[in-house]
Amino acid sequence: MFTGIIETLGRVQEIQKDQDNVHITVASSITGELKIDQSIAHNGVCLTVVAIKDNTYTVTAIVETINKTNLSHWKVGDTVNLERAMKLGDRLDGHIVQGHVDQTGTCIAIEEAGGSWHYTFEYDSNLNNITIEKGSITVNGVSLTVVNSKQNQFSVAIIPYTYEHTNFNAFQIGTIVNLEFDVIGKYVSRLYGNR
Repeated sequence: MFTGIIETLGRVQEIQKDQDNVHITVASSITGELKIDQSIAHNGVCLTVVAIKDNTYTVTAIVETINKTNLSHWKVGDTVNLERAMKLGDRLDGHIVQGHVDQTGTCIAIEEAGGSWHYTFEYDSNLNNITIEKGSITVNGVSLTVVNSKQNQFSVAIIPYTYEHTNFNAFQIGTIVNLEFDVIGKYVSRLYGNR
C-alpha cells in the first residue's frame, strides 16, 4: 500500500530480459535502506526488491506487469519516481494507492500556468476506468487531483515542488505514463455495473 507521495527519484542502470521477465537495476539514494523482498513503487508500479549491490538494487517485472504499464518503454538512464510502502500509523498525505497500474495514458498537452503546470492525459475509456472532477488519480505513482475530467481524458495541476522532485519535468507531448485510478471509485463503478 502506498500514498502517492514520491520519496525520491531513481535512475535505471540496467535492463535484462530473462525469458518473459525483465530484471531492472536502479540506482537511488535510498538503496542503502532497502532490503530483499521489500515492495517499492516505481512510477506507480509495485515491484519487489530481489537483489542489492553497492548503490543499486534490482527488481523483476513479469509479463502481466510489462503489458499493463509503461515498463516496456523504459531505457537505461531514465529517471523513475520511487516510493516505499507506507507504514501503519503514518499520515496518509496522498490517497490510497495500491501500486497496481490499471492502464497507461498519453500526455497530450502541457501548459505553464503562472508558476505551475497543467498536464492533460488521454486514456482508453473502453477499459471502463473513470475519473471524476476533484477525484484522485495516480500518474507515474504521483497522487494528484483530477481537473477537467472527460470521458477519455483528464488534466492535473503540478506545483513547482512536484515538478522539481518527480519525473514530470521530463514529460513531453506523447510521453506514456502509468495510471492507477482511485480504488474507491473502482469499487463504486463495479457496484453500479460499469465493469
